[in-house]
Amino acid sequence: MKSELATKFQDPSRGVYFIGTTPPKSSTEDTMLTEISQKLMDRLNHIEVDGLIVYDIQDESSRTDKPRPFPFMETHDPRKWSNRLNTLSGKPVITYKSVSARSEGEFIGWLDESWSTYGIRDLVLVGSPSSESDIKLPLAKAYHCLKNQPQAFNLGGVTIAERHAIKGDEHTRLMNKSESGCDFFISQAVYNPQATIDLISRYARGCRDQGIQPKRIILTFTPCGSAKTLEFMEWLGISVPEATRHRILDAKEPLAESIRVCRNALEQIIEATLDLEIPLGLNIESLTNRKSEIDASIRLFKLLKATLDLKLAERSL
Repeated sequence: MKSELATKFQDPSRGVYFIGTTPPKSSTEDTMLTEISQKLMDRLNHIEVDGLIVYDIQDESSRTDKPRPFPFMETHDPRKWSNRLNTLSGKPVITYKSVSARSEGEFIGWLDESWSTYGIRDLVLVGSPSSESDIKLPLAKAYHCLKNQPQAFNLGGVTIAERHAIKGDEHTRLMNKSESGCDFFISQAVYNPQATIDLISRYARGCRDQGIQPKRIILTFTPCGSAKTLEFMEWLGISVPEATRHRILDAKEPLAESIRVCRNALEQIIEATLDLEIPLGLNIESLTNRKSEIDASIRLFKLLKATLDLKLAERSL
């Protein structure tokens, strides 16, 4: 059975909406896994979501010299968590996979097991966080390997607007990944809307110049309720302008202010790019396990979904 998301992604007149989550840490016992997954299901009951996104958490310490604000912890296999959430929710789940640590043969075995044992249909491959890491399987080779396999995964890629702001070539990466089989892209969390606008605009121009159909870009947003969360965001490479940082941290209610910041960012992106014919979607995540920020991510989901739905409806008039 193929991915039902692939069909939804083909309709540019509609948005697609996701909640992003990470597998619990590997030491979490089965009884707690049941409790954690049920809490997530309870939250999903209050929103209209097309699916979930499960991340494959990497130790990214090789990417930066700065200390990690929160300690890195191994997690349960993302495929098992995806399978559990798919079974409980009945919703499709996009599963991330970091490819650099496995050999080509191991990766092929992983693909076969993911399809047949865990029912994975929607997949995002992620490369090494640093070129200085021990890379057994480069991302480009993983794409090539996947093309030669019998499974018909709905394949997506990662896009980072901050990388475009520095190097100016992220649009080329998107087009190259499309040639490698990617049919959608998921962004890093957005707190610098201009960087995202510049990327989408350049990508639209590149697709137009080459006469190719642009792929859907799913924009990620996350609430931020504390200086510690903000520090973690910046450690991850998320661009937070100085004025935005002060606006959030100086607010009486930083979490609520961050939600307003995210809504404003999305409105700016929509106004600047909606006529460029790039299909959009939203992915809302919480970067911490704090209940306040997780609950805020659900409020943020409702607000941003309503914002994008309204703009899409207005455009269709």
